[in-house]
Amino acid sequence: MNIRSKAILLSLAAAGLMLPAMAQTSDTGPQPTPTTINQRKQNQQDRIANGIQSGQLTAGEAGKLEKKESELNQEERDMRKLDNGHLTAADKATLNQQQNQLSKDIYKQKHDAQVQNVSPKSETGERERNQQERIAQGVKSGQLTAGETANLETGEAAINKEVRNDRAENGGKLTASERRQINRQENRTSRAIYREKHNSRVQ
Repeated sequence: MNIRSKAILLSLAAAGLMLPAMAQTSDTGPQPTPTTINQRKQNQQDRIANGIQSGQLTAGEAGKLEKKESELNQEERDMRKLDNGHLTAADKATLNQQQNQLSKDIYKQKHDAQVQNVSPKSETGERERNQQERIAQGVKSGQLTAGETANLETGEAAINKEVRNDRAENGGKLTASERRQINRQENRTSRAIYREKHNSRVQ
């Protein structure tokens, strides 16, 4: 084997060793662009799910991010309709640019001061946490689409806000009737999570 062939083989081996490191999806910042649109979407969904589970993303933040992801998915479907199920090079460039912005938004929201309590002390807080875990699992598994997740998280954010307002009016506590009201709302959310995770729509 001549020197040139050895150099080429060494270069290929070095490139092969670098690929796994480049493919990692740790959230140290906006991510490098994966090779396909679908890989990019999956990567973003995994990052959002991890943020929900870790408490780095509140229900409100996750809802807004998933709404943006859902809008991008709709834009992609519209683009494909215009070109017999395909994406043009210009379409791909546009979608990648928008996913780059969403990637930055995910990073920013996960690293701001807002957090979801992952160690609640109250029954209400534990219920909220349980719902967030179920939503995160649905996002990771693909059982929840971005649109479904956006709707669920928007509902959870509204309940969280109601709890905060009730506590503020009552010296940090919830009355018995407020707890019953919140519990009814969480029951509805719980059924909605189950329904959305078990319908025919998948991410």
